[in-house]
Amino acid sequence: MSNFLGPDFLLDTAPARRLYHDVAADLPIIDYHNHLPPQEIATDHRWDNPGELWLGHDHYKWRVMRWVGIDEHLITGEAPWRAKFDAFASAMPQMIGNPVYHWSHLELWRYFGLEGTVLNGDTAETCWNAAADALPAAGFSARGLLKRMKVELVGTTDDPLDSLEHHAAFSGQGDLRMVPSFRPDRAIKIEDAGFADYIQALAELTHPIQNFDDLVAALCVRLDHFVAHGCRASDHGIDRLDVGAELSATALDSAIKTRMAGGVIDPEIAAGFRAALLVALGRAYAARGLVMQLHMNVMRNTRTRLLQTNGRDAGGDSIRDAALAEPLNTLLDRMDRSDELPRTILYGLDPSCNPVLVTTAGNFQDGSIAGKVQAGTAWWFNDQLDGMEAQMTTLAQMGLISTFPGMLTDSRSFLSFPRHEYFRRLLCRLVGRWQVEGAVPADEVLLNGLVADICYHNAKRMFVE
Repeated sequence: MSNFLGPDFLLDTAPARRLYHDVAADLPIIDYHNHLPPQEIATDHRWDNPGELWLGHDHYKWRVMRWVGIDEHLITGEAPWRAKFDAFASAMPQMIGNPVYHWSHLELWRYFGLEGTVLNGDTAETCWNAAADALPAAGFSARGLLKRMKVELVGTTDDPLDSLEHHAAFSGQGDLRMVPSFRPDRAIKIEDAGFADYIQALAELTHPIQNFDDLVAALCVRLDHFVAHGCRASDHGIDRLDVGAELSATALDSAIKTRMAGGVIDPEIAAGFRAALLVALGRAYAARGLVMQLHMNVMRNTRTRLLQTNGRDAGGDSIRDAALAEPLNTLLDRMDRSDELPRTILYGLDPSCNPVLVTTAGNFQDGSIAGKVQAGTAWWFNDQLDGMEAQMTTLAQMGLISTFPGMLTDSRSFLSFPRHEYFRRLLCRLVGRWQVEGAVPADEVLLNGLVADICYHNAKRMFVE
């Protein structure tokens, strides 16, 4: 009988145990997409108490706390951090089956030495006191926590208007690298209420923007600023990918002028504009050797009261079940026609679209580089055991898992890095089962290399080297 989250958690075959303990466990981490605050890394931030560190940025935990029936006052409200932590701990027994249950215990155990302690209302004080005693010590600052998990690179997510002052201040400090990722969503979403104000702010930072070419040039000015600060990737949050018809230069210019004057444009024109700007930016990424990440099919801020009281990114988002195959292939093809498709990673929040992502990635491999277009790791609601296994199985059977760049946290929490362990254990279980079933040869060199590449080397080649 296995112990709860014991040394061989998820490792149900001898090959899986060997692959994890001998190969995967001690590899460094390349966390190429996350939402960690750059200022907290640059200043080596410290937390006043475990509750702030534990719950301050983690909307996964906020969602399950609401589901249990905990009042918002004890989640994101004005209650003391200790009261919030106690509320979370008391609710933990009801979270069995949710990945937050595993993640939370791994966080307690890997960072604070509480291996074997099960968090609940009875143990909350013990866990709080152990974490509180540890926080003032060396190694429990922002960079200390990253070092503890052997993180070599964090790819933050940054708006084109960001000064990147914290990246500049941090540059060259130790083995850890912090690089910005270019996230121009507000320039692309022409139909959003804040579009005109955003474009005006971009113009003030770069040059006057009177037409579509001016906008592309202004964004490229900022993109070059990002590259100068180590940027290796862009990221795009695409709620619904509805690629419209290719618009003429006149139509694109007219769309900008209409929106800058406060007017409303037709939805088909908006879709065409968004696609045109994505294509133009994709070409810019290709010219600079950057990776383009597309995060697609999410419904954001669906609960009005939560948005009004807590703002964005508070746990009110959902899966969008919109058609993806046709617009995605159309978008990538527009860049590929002129051989200007950058290295690309595709993420979809709807797990039923995994085959679409994998087969689309296969369409746009051109032999120039291994795995030029990737089906990215199981995202958000899917980075749990079944979701990750399904994504990797589909990738292996319909594409190539050998070039897969592996796991990322996509998180705002400095305690989220045991998710890499979670992923690595699952990967080793999958490959170990293949060996036991006779689906792959019992070749340690071959399988060691496969696991090490997926856990570390593929991401390092894509985002570091």
